[in-house]
Amino acid sequence: MNKGHDDSFDLALANLELPTAAKVPKKENTQLVGKDDNLTNKTSCSSTSKSSAANPHCILVHPKQRGNPILKSILNAPLEFRDDIIPDYVVGRTTCILYLSLKYHNLNPDYICQRLKELGKQYELRVLLVQIDTPEPHNALKSLTRISLLADLTLMLAWNADEAGKIIETYKLFEKRPPDWIMERVESNPHQKLVTALSNIKPVNKTDAVTLLQNFGNLENLINASEDRLSQVIGLGPRKAKKLYKTLQEPFLAK
Repeated sequence: MNKGHDDSFDLALANLELPTAAKVPKKENTQLVGKDDNLTNKTSCSSTSKSSAANPHCILVHPKQRGNPILKSILNAPLEFRDDIIPDYVVGRTTCILYLSLKYHNLNPDYICQRLKELGKQYELRVLLVQIDTPEPHNALKSLTRISLLADLTLMLAWNADEAGKIIETYKLFEKRPPDWIMERVESNPHQKLVTALSNIKPVNKTDAVTLLQNFGNLENLINASEDRLSQVIGLGPRKAKKLYKTLQEPFLAK
């Protein structure tokens, strides 16, 4: 992407209103456009009248996304097409997704900035889902990363249509899950804590860590072991032994 494109992004972003608080999309004049007959998804929401509220169990889809191949991958959450939403997908009361093909972005670099202007301050969690469908994505992704940082977007990357659809589906399925559902589990067992700590030393893996503790019995013996002794442990080898020895001999506090 050339310098001119970068300048246009900066000018467009300068005029954007960044979100300060979550806003729930308005419910007035809602309309269900209908179920896409071409989709293989069998769990579509039933039709509703023009004045009806959105079904909270459905992924709300903007009609412009009708026919997008990624919808065929959404099998575990029902879809509802509505023309009263601004983003491409609404996957929660305060969560939305804007979908962007990288190939389309390269042809229309100002498109995403225009979409963000339309979105305004709506939604607390705003996801920019980018499908990588070009052989050289790096320059475009650098620009989109900058946009995401400035416009308070969470950037998600998908390498094919199936992966993009699963990301959308996952956001909906985890909508009401507590934060600790996806947080890393903290080990309480001392042995497991040691295994985790040792496997954080690259290139030592968990199998290596378990083998080391079986051979040396405890952390003290492991720390006092020579590099040559470490290299004799089955599966470790000279390269891992050298890295492990160097790490274990480093002072705990920097001078």
